[in-house]
Amino acid sequence: MTISDVFLQLGEERLRQLVRGISIGKLRTYQIYERFKIRTHLAKLNTENLRNAVPRFWQRLSAQDAEFATDLAQAILIAHMEMIVAVLDFLEIPNQGGFFEKEIEASKYLTEGWQARTFEKFKADYPEALLLFYINHLGCELGSEPKAFLPAA
Repeated sequence: MTISDVFLQLGEERLRQLVRGISIGKLRTYQIYERFKIRTHLAKLNTENLRNAVPRFWQRLSAQDAEFATDLAQAILIAHMEMIVAVLDFLEIPNQGGFFEKEIEASKYLTEGWQARTFEKFKADYPEALLLFYINHLGCELGSEPKAFLPAA
């Protein structure tokens, strides 16, 4: 599963919610503002233009634009480092302020049912779309999940 697949399986409405959570200030703090602005093809990067661009973003994700999907995921997650740290700590994945080694052996941390346990633990603390996105992003980055985790309705 790719990052584009994660977005697509979560749906366009969740994408809309995720884009609303992008922090322009955090993009600047982590020095990814210009790169993200270029990747989004927006003349001016602000919250209104981001919201209005969601249908175009959806088209690009549907076309499997991998670099765009990666940069969009980074822009979404960088604004929510406290959640990332909390989830990684809960799963006991060694990290430095939300960042972990790319070569980490994840199988000992991502044991059977980890997505459901993580969702149950944090669903009252964070927006559903954000939590589901990060759970699936983590599964994509560290595991070989064939499809997105979506809790039973």
